[in-house]
Amino acid sequence: MSSRLRHRLRPHGRSPRDRSPSPHGRSLRSRLPLLVGVTLVVVCAVTALTVFLVQRAYLLGDLDQRVTNTAERVQGGTRGTTEAGPDADKDLAFLDQRGQAVGTIGGTLDVDGYVSAARVVPQDGDPRSLNAAQRAALDGIEADGSLHTRTVPGLGTYRVTALGGSGHAVLTGLPMDGVRDMIRDLVVVEAVVAVVGLAAAGCVCAVVIRRQLRPLGRVAAAAAEVSRSALDRAEATGPTPASGPTPVPGLARVSERDTDPGSEAGQVAAALNRMIDHVESSLAERQRGEEEIRRSEERTRRLLADASHELRTPLAAIAGYAELMNRGPGMIEPTLAWRRVSAESARMTGLVEDLLLLARLDEGRLPHSAEADLAALVADAVWDARATGDDHDWQLGLLLDTPALVAGDEARLHQVVANLLANARMHTPVGTTVVTSVEATDERRVIRVRDNGPGIPPALLPRVFERFTRADASRSRPDARSGGSGLGLAIAAAITQAHGGRIGVESEPGRTEFTIELPAIGTPRLLPVDTVSAPSTPTPTSLPPTSPHPTPAPTRAPDIASSSMS
Repeated sequence: MSSRLRHRLRPHGRSPRDRSPSPHGRSLRSRLPLLVGVTLVVVCAVTALTVFLVQRAYLLGDLDQRVTNTAERVQGGTRGTTEAGPDADKDLAFLDQRGQAVGTIGGTLDVDGYVSAARVVPQDGDPRSLNAAQRAALDGIEADGSLHTRTVPGLGTYRVTALGGSGHAVLTGLPMDGVRDMIRDLVVVEAVVAVVGLAAAGCVCAVVIRRQLRPLGRVAAAAAEVSRSALDRAEATGPTPASGPTPVPGLARVSERDTDPGSEAGQVAAALNRMIDHVESSLAERQRGEEEIRRSEERTRRLLADASHELRTPLAAIAGYAELMNRGPGMIEPTLAWRRVSAESARMTGLVEDLLLLARLDEGRLPHSAEADLAALVADAVWDARATGDDHDWQLGLLLDTPALVAGDEARLHQVVANLLANARMHTPVGTTVVTSVEATDERRVIRVRDNGPGIPPALLPRVFERFTRADASRSRPDARSGGSGLGLAIAAAITQAHGGRIGVESEPGRTEFTIELPAIGTPRLLPVDTVSAPSTPTPTSLPPTSPHPTPAPTRAPDIASSSMS
């Protein structure tokens, strides 16, 4: 379905690689320098244009002012010569005065506005007269002080003005070549500076942007690596499922130096790391759940197989004795046959009752709760064990700072202690010392059952509280002392946990100790522990001295018969 959805999302069935990249899909490494470059070009162009216009206006204004000043000086000079005679309009002797700029044009206008006489100050300083064509280029200027731009053949472009008064109208002009050359040089300098500056700024921006985007690139690389990880299944980087759970492979993360919260890239990197942490936690939780389901299914299959076999054995025995009785009284004595049928029936009934008890406890159906005295309860269980197995040394120790009262089902708690004592009796050699003690503090009550037998095999210790766990994998038991159904310790653990307590075991050759901890009346339930994979380690407490039995004995099995079996 996911592949069809991806195909549906791709236009014309093409993958993203087949399509040409759009401008909007370019990376920031290319878009940012381009954007910065375009911005710098626009800024430089606007700045250069503004400087050009301002400088041009300033230079032209300065030139106009000089032209006007020169015209006023020329007009003053001609006014002094108007009284000399009728040729005063042609008298341009003022151009011979010192201080006149090179290229200055001076002339007089007649009443019709034509230039009657005009001279120019050349480079060598001796004024010379303008020819007719040059004078004609200056005709038509009104003597009102306005400024005009005229191109004089052979001399260039001039800024010209004319002033009239009581005397002759005077025309004055200054060349614009200097101003134009200055403006042209300014444009060239601005262009060179702009090109060099833009090139340098572009290079610096490209380097800075690439350096600043490196953390974001590493974030993208980490995200791409995570996207390539097989998140839908556990990779074979650890033990196989047959030997243990497959660990979740470690996903890539962004390094700490790229997670600075002061930058946007650092915030993205930190958020990505948090997301990866959540993904790994979810994967680990899912894997633990799958492993727990697998183990639960395996335990369920083993439970059904063992329960079926345990029930089939007494049923087969009953069917065999019934067949022998049907063949006639000569095949077997009826009294013996009925006795064996009754024994197998009792065995089958006890097994069924144990399984029903475990099922009720698994459903959370708590036992009947009332005040129970653990000291009296344990004492009764020890006396019963002594009566059943007088070939063991049974000892009782009461270490009470306060009455050992708990809230619970006295019969079920008695069953727990009886199961532990029966386990010690059935799986330790003759003469083994079994010490049972009761401790009471303000917060909890502790029952310990310790023996100096051979101990529980280390391979079976983690599974000691599982159902149908026996040291002897085969289900054949030649006599009553060879083992039970393997439900005793499982029942003890289930009853203890139903009472808000916990049970644990530690074992080594010569010393095995089961510990039951129960909360006192009015105190909260104790934190549960995984008694299958991590048995709790009891705190050592001074108990009555025991001496190990020197007689060698076979390895102890961690299985007990239920208290309903004799």
